[in-house]
Amino acid sequence: MLDANLKAQLQTYLQKVTRPIEIAVWLDDSPKSAEMKALVEAIAPLSDKIAVVFRDDASERRPSFAIGTPGEAPRIRFAGLPMGHEFTSLVLALLQVGGHPLKLDDDTIAQIRELDGDFRFETYISLSCQNCPEVVQALNVMALINPRIQQVTIDGSLFQGEVEARQVMAVPTVFLNGESFTQGRTSVKELLAKLDTGATARAAKALANKPVYDMLIVGGGPAGAAAAIYAARKGIVTGVVAERFGGQVLDTMAIENFISVTHTEGPKFATALEQHVKSYDVDVIDTQRAEALIPGKIHEVHLASGAVLKARAVVLATGARWREIGAPGEREYRNRGVAYCPHCDGPLFKGKRVAVVGGGNSGVEAAIDLAGIVKEVTLIEYGTQLRADEVLQRKLRSLPNVRVLMNAQTTEIVGDGQKVNGLVYRDRASGETSTIALEGVFVQIGLVPNTEWLKDTVSLSRHGEIEVDAKGATSVPGVFAAGDVTTVPFKQIVIALGEGAKASLGAFEHLMLSSVEDDIATEAVAVAA
Repeated sequence: MLDANLKAQLQTYLQKVTRPIEIAVWLDDSPKSAEMKALVEAIAPLSDKIAVVFRDDASERRPSFAIGTPGEAPRIRFAGLPMGHEFTSLVLALLQVGGHPLKLDDDTIAQIRELDGDFRFETYISLSCQNCPEVVQALNVMALINPRIQQVTIDGSLFQGEVEARQVMAVPTVFLNGESFTQGRTSVKELLAKLDTGATARAAKALANKPVYDMLIVGGGPAGAAAAIYAARKGIVTGVVAERFGGQVLDTMAIENFISVTHTEGPKFATALEQHVKSYDVDVIDTQRAEALIPGKIHEVHLASGAVLKARAVVLATGARWREIGAPGEREYRNRGVAYCPHCDGPLFKGKRVAVVGGGNSGVEAAIDLAGIVKEVTLIEYGTQLRADEVLQRKLRSLPNVRVLMNAQTTEIVGDGQKVNGLVYRDRASGETSTIALEGVFVQIGLVPNTEWLKDTVSLSRHGEIEVDAKGATSVPGVFAAGDVTTVPFKQIVIALGEGAKASLGAFEHLMLSSVEDDIATEAVAVAA
């Protein structure tokens, strides 16, 4: 299971273990059980503090294993082989159970410890999902801190019966005490906000004491991070408020066109952005959603929690989200057959029939990836030709289980009330309507800017993007914008970073000119007196 290089790396990590670890294992006679046995037996010799015990009580999923302290009931379990993106979750669980310090602030640890109740989490993941590890690692840490919390990570492709019975059609999906709890990428703080009903009010109260920032950046993606760094380097009072730091980058599988970095992954890149920002004197406020901008000499940003942040200059970098088709059934069956992340949710449709809506690079890449997992892929393109790069089109055409429908409009996504079972499309040339029988629909038709909260505040294009000038200035003095939320063409990470830096410099220039104008006005008043 582990090659020599990976074993050597893991052995180096396990030197940090200071407390005994017991790995309890439940197996059957399946090939995956044999692989799990090989995995734990490869790990055990890498540290003299690790012991492996094989159990046969019938209450546990098989194959599965638990990581805990000898003599205590384990609270962290893996039902499946935590390889791929989840290998990091396995390594962290070993280190943290073994006494390695947690990377959480004291207030968050105290909040987890004080949660009142018994919490049994079951988290369904796929090993190709880049969003799943954050949820798994967050819940593992919470289980480690609070003895009344248990967490089991379940590989959905391995436990297909459970996935179908519980109608899990998107990952990560979390159940709490047997009931659906949350879906999608979720941080420790976001989980706590759902579990601790008083957390929102306490957060709003704490934010009331924040200073008036010289520059406040709204959004924590590449544009927001760049703006924050450039502002902080000017030595001014800088804040960042974001619903989730990293933004859409967190949902990006592979980044291969960021100049000087041949390959990285979205979550890794987002972590690097956050660490870079926090290396400066920047006040980072996360898990807070902006709801209104009130312009003035001192601008106000009103948050969903009820808190109000104030700043002399504001940079809007709220990014974009997946665009919806807008067809009947899309929202009704979201996460019940309608999906937007083929890398995350594709394994749940193994051996089934799916459609991909969209013929750009994202759509064609999705169809190619899914073709290796599912029974059949139908790619639906609204136009008369695909818009993807030719190299991707050639690969698509070489796949035997992919068909392409051109000049086709998706008019409805249908289901049985519980999950998707078909898609209706109209041939735009003939007007004829047809239905495709399938189990999943992956929507890949571009992005829509997150600007609903800014209507009637700053000038927006007909597509809802913030209109900006060459320095990132909006129609409101002192308010700037950058990244995918703006009219700047070509939504790329490298462009967002540059635009974030430019908007920050534009905002700083505005602050300097405003300061000079204030000084002149003050001097004029003094002379007149």
